[in-house]
Amino acid sequence: AQQGRVREKVYGKQKIYFADQEQLPAASDAELRGLDGEIAARSGQLQALQQSCRHMEAELKDLNSSMTTPEIAREIEALRKDCASYTEKLERIKSATNHVTPEEKEKV
Repeated sequence: AQQGRVREKVYGKQKIYFADQEQLPAASDAELRGLDGEIAARSGQLQALQQSCRHMEAELKDLNSSMTTPEIAREIEALRKDCASYTEKLERIKSATNHVTPEEKEKV
């Protein structure tokens, strides 16, 4: 601050130091327009990247919530066993010889 490179402002008990902008070169209008154009281009890139990131996060969430191949294989095997046991049970019921006829049912 004493050398003039940094300026100091006092607000009550607080001191704030900042770079002395008078020593910096002033930007021309053409440079400012160029910087504005670069900011706009970078903002567009940022928007595209953020949208891509959201899409990838959604896809990751879907993949994490879905079953893996080994889990699906185990599930299919369990369902096939259930299906086989139900088919066997149905065949036993169909082949049973002690069915109650509708007439007997009405008597009871």
